[in-house]
Amino acid sequence: MGKSSLINSLLGRKKLVRTSATPGRTQMINFFLVNHLFYLVDLPGYGYAKVPESVRKGWGPMVKSYLEGRPSLKGAVLIFDIRRLPRPDDINLLDWLEQSSVPTIPVLTKIDKLGTAQRRQQLERIALETGLPKDAFSLFSATSLAGNEDVWQRIEAALTDSNGFS
Repeated sequence: MGKSSLINSLLGRKKLVRTSATPGRTQMINFFLVNHLFYLVDLPGYGYAKVPESVRKGWGPMVKSYLEGRPSLKGAVLIFDIRRLPRPDDINLLDWLEQSSVPTIPVLTKIDKLGTAQRRQQLERIALETGLPKDAFSLFSATSLAGNEDVWQRIEAALTDSNGFS
């Protein structure tokens, strides 16, 4: 339960985005119009996708082209599994978003898979790896919906800061 589960939870729909136990099922760019106000865009995840390397390599240019050619982009939700340290690709994307002045909402998913002490320890390790402060992260569980409100508040802030929505 990662990216697709987060999108389903945020949009209040259980099966809008197909979820799978196998990472990497999202292989195209998918657009979701939210309240006729903005689009939530689902990009292919590259990290732990179980797909052929040739497929994964094709995602990079597609995602880069989308992100670079999108003046209407108001922010990016960057998803990390709390059980794993960020990979070099994650850090590179985070750096690129920062250099491009794209507001970034880092979300640690699957928090229900760890106890409180382990969660705190992993948050510290991930914050150190990314160079972000611990409070920059939203902690999210698709199982309990913990963090759903926090992620929405951060999305609304990015929209408000970027385009004058109120």
